[in-house]
Amino acid sequence: MTDQRPPDRLNIARQCLTEQARLRPDKTALIIVGNHGHERRWSYAQLDLLVRRLAGGLLAAGARPGDRLMIRMDNDLPYLLTFFAGFAAGLVSFPSSAALTAEEAEFLLADSGATLLAVSDDLAFSHPLPASVRVLSDGEIQRLAETGPALEPCDTAADDPAFLIYTSGTTGRPKGVLHGHRVLWGRRPMIKGWYGLSSDDVVLHAGAFNWTYTLGVGLLDPWANGATAVLYNGTPDPAVWPELISRLGVTLFATVPSLYRRILKYGTLSPEALTTLRHGLSAGEALAPALLETWRARTGTELYEALGMSEISTYISTGPGMAIKPGSPGRPQPGRRVAILDPDAPAAEPRLLPAGQAGLLAIHRSDPGLMLGYWKRPEEEALVMRGEWFTGGDLAHLDEDGYVWFHGRNDDVLNTHGYRLSPLEIEQVLAHHPDIADVAVGEVTVAADLTVLTAFVVAHDATTEATILDWARDHLAAYKRPRQVVFLDRLPRTANGKLLRRALPG
Repeated sequence: MTDQRPPDRLNIARQCLTEQARLRPDKTALIIVGNHGHERRWSYAQLDLLVRRLAGGLLAAGARPGDRLMIRMDNDLPYLLTFFAGFAAGLVSFPSSAALTAEEAEFLLADSGATLLAVSDDLAFSHPLPASVRVLSDGEIQRLAETGPALEPCDTAADDPAFLIYTSGTTGRPKGVLHGHRVLWGRRPMIKGWYGLSSDDVVLHAGAFNWTYTLGVGLLDPWANGATAVLYNGTPDPAVWPELISRLGVTLFATVPSLYRRILKYGTLSPEALTTLRHGLSAGEALAPALLETWRARTGTELYEALGMSEISTYISTGPGMAIKPGSPGRPQPGRRVAILDPDAPAAEPRLLPAGQAGLLAIHRSDPGLMLGYWKRPEEEALVMRGEWFTGGDLAHLDEDGYVWFHGRNDDVLNTHGYRLSPLEIEQVLAHHPDIADVAVGEVTVAADLTVLTAFVVAHDATTEATILDWARDHLAAYKRPRQVVFLDRLPRTANGKLLRRALPG
């Protein structure tokens, strides 16, 4: 387990902003850069006051501690203020993606039981919202942050719920992962085991504001350690990242391997242009050895990889001063208790496997970074608990040096460009297309280190790839949409009709 238990009382907003505002009020905490290099900056004191005013305004407007606060907003400051104001007010912040379709967002709103909804004007819903939901527009969020009664962050317990993240599972329905305020303490092993982070760092994260990778690595950890966070909300362009690193003196850059690949292909890179960058951080998908080697050769810096999931964030990684074994995401971070379990042993009697044997990658349930549980899904929670261990379904083995080697999944969940996707969820949506008789979703390898999400379709009548992709565009978030369609006469199935997903072409 980590070095010690978290303190009994802990509030994320207090630790990340209020305490930092006391220690370093005038230091730049956040830089948001938009198109044409336009940048805005806020100090720790400024952000802390905005968050505490917004928290006070939310409570004055009738919110009560424990209420779920769904955030469906564009990538800008109000999103971040609302996320942290939820912590300060004792609410449960629930960040969602602006890329979700209206029907996807409506399901999450209903499933979470959120009574507060912070929503941007351009992110409409398809149906009238329940009368029980208090809707807060962009303008109202900004007004409350500027004029609300500033309050001290709530005196929450470390185990009190702090935020809810929805992720794909094996049932076809997204499920909520509930984290407590203790998660901030549980992230401490990453500081040494992955980042090498200090208050002197300038951390640039390339993800959307709602992504847990961005919220954690891009904000929670820099602010908990007094560093400066940089986020970009302009037009996507691989060439922008080297320019931002150079102009803003970025010391740590975090993104997914697929963006590192695009930067190498389309960006202008040289060691001279990246003089401030100590190293890059890579997570969300496997880092191909060839990509690592090319990055090293072009930039003169390392990429440190990490393996994680919504339920625990990263817990396996490489980091400064540690030997890298290309193809392995690294070793358990300092203080983490990690094991390989026999997948065939009874859940109530887990059996640990020795080095060299592949099984279920597991982390001890005492880790403070682990989720509190799945929101209203006790049956799914029971599936991932094995005695005193949690296992998310990854298959791996440990070598004699303690490095983890990934063997894929023990279930059907896909890991595409940093997102865990349920093929069942996507299949259920596509199956409603009137011309589809049968459908399966999987990944097709198109290059040595590149896969494409693919729909395998058995059609009723003549139809086209374009019509099916249009249907996906109308009903699925962008990151869930297949990029191509393969037409088959029939899908591979067992004699009992079960889909043989691993027998799909690809």
